[in-house]
Amino acid sequence: MGWWFEIKLWKRVLLGLVLGVVFGMTVTQVLGPERGEALLLNVKVIGDIFIRLIRMIVVPLIFFTLTAGIYAMGDPKKLGSIGVKAFVLYIATTFFANFIGLGMGLLFRPGVGVDLSDTIPRELAADAPSLGERLMAIIPENPIAALANGDFLAVIFFSLILGIGTLMAREKGEAFGKFFEAGSEAILKVTYIIMELAPFGVFALIAHTAGTKGIETFTAILMLTLAVYTGAILHMVIVYGGLVRFVLGLPLINFFRGIFEAQMVAYSTSSSSATLPVTIRAVSDNLGVTKSVAGSVLPLGATINMDGTSLYLGIVALFTAQAFGIPLEVYHYFLIALTAALASVGSAGIPSASLFLLGIVLDVFGVAPAQTAIIVGFIYPFDRLLDMMRTVVNVTGDAAVATAVAKWEGELDEDAFRSKVPHRDMEILDAEKREVEIEEKPVPRPATSP
Repeated sequence: MGWWFEIKLWKRVLLGLVLGVVFGMTVTQVLGPERGEALLLNVKVIGDIFIRLIRMIVVPLIFFTLTAGIYAMGDPKKLGSIGVKAFVLYIATTFFANFIGLGMGLLFRPGVGVDLSDTIPRELAADAPSLGERLMAIIPENPIAALANGDFLAVIFFSLILGIGTLMAREKGEAFGKFFEAGSEAILKVTYIIMELAPFGVFALIAHTAGTKGIETFTAILMLTLAVYTGAILHMVIVYGGLVRFVLGLPLINFFRGIFEAQMVAYSTSSSSATLPVTIRAVSDNLGVTKSVAGSVLPLGATINMDGTSLYLGIVALFTAQAFGIPLEVYHYFLIALTAALASVGSAGIPSASLFLLGIVLDVFGVAPAQTAIIVGFIYPFDRLLDMMRTVVNVTGDAAVATAVAKWEGELDEDAFRSKVPHRDMEILDAEKREVEIEEKPVPRPATSP
C-alpha cells in the first residue's frame, strides 16, 4: 500500500470525488432507483463515519488551537489587531458575495418561466432567534456544557478569554500555556490520521448524493444551479483571488492548490464546521500561516463567514421575485444585499439556518409567508447540491482571510507559500536530510602515538 500514500492527498480526494459520482449514477442505472438507493445508503455509512470522526475533533481542535494560538502571540494587543482585521475582511467579502449573487440573478434570470403549481409548500417551523438572543448565546453559562454541546461561538468566546488569561498570568501561566500548545499538536496529529480516510469518505458521500439526486435534479433547476455555481466561482476567483494576488502579491495558483483538499471535503460534507480541521491543516502546512493565526482566524471564519450563503440568498431573492412576477425597485436590491449580508453572519448557530434567513430576506420586498413556503418547498429537495458549492465558497474565504491577516501581521512563511512542496513535507525532508548528513559525517580517528 506504499504506492497509495505516495500519491498527494488532494489527488486521492479528487479521485474519490470523481469515482463516487460515476459509481453512484451507475448503481442507480443498473439496479434501479429503489435497489440502488438501498445499496448507496449502506455505502454512505462510510461517509457518515468520516464526518463523525471530523466532528469528533472539531470542538477540541477549536479549544486547544485557539487558546494555544493566543498564548503564542505573547501580547494581548496583537489579538486585537488580528481580530479586527479578520472581522473587517469577513464582513467586506460578504457584501461582495451578495452583490455578485444579485448580478447572477439578473444575468441568468432563474425564476422566469418556473412552474410552482405542483410545489408542496414547506412552512418555517420556528422563529429565528433575535439579535439579543444571538449575542447572549455567545457567552456560555457553563463552558463545559458548551464544549459538550458543540456550541462553536460559545467555545470560541471561552477559548479567547482563557487564552488571554493565560497570557496575562505570565510566568505562572507558562505551564498552562505549554499544556495547550502540546494539546494543539496532538489534536493536529489526530487530524492527519483522520484525513487519510478523506478519499473514502468523499467517495461514499458523493456516491450517495449523485445516485439519489442524479443529473435530473440539475436539469430541473438548471438556471438556478448555473447562477449559484457561476457566482460562487466568480466570487472565489475575483474577490479571494484578487485579495491574494493583487493585495498580498502572492501566487494565486499556490493558494488554490494549497487549499484544494479542504475544498473537496467542504463540497462533500456541506459543512464549514466539519471541514475546519482540514482547513487548519491545509492553511498551516501548505500556505505557511502560523498556527497562532490559523488557530484564531479560521474558527471565527467557520462561524461568521457565510459568503456562500449571502451569495445564494441574493440569487434566490431574485428567483422568487421573477417566479411570482414581483417588480423590484433599485432600493430593493440594496435592501436585499444589506439584509442577506447581515443575516448570514453567525447563521451557523441557527438550526435550518438557510430556511430562516430566506424568510428574513424575502420579507424585504413583501413576499407573503405562503409564497415563502412555496419557494422553500420548491428548493428544498435539491438544496444539498447548492449547499455543497456554498460551503466551498465559505471555506475558501476562511483560508484567504487567514492568509491576508498572517501576511499583514508578519506571521506568514512566504517561502512555504511559494513552494510546491507542502510545509509539513519540507519539515520531513529537512529532518531526513539532517539524518543523512549525520550518517555521512566522517568519524574522527583517535590520534596514534608515534
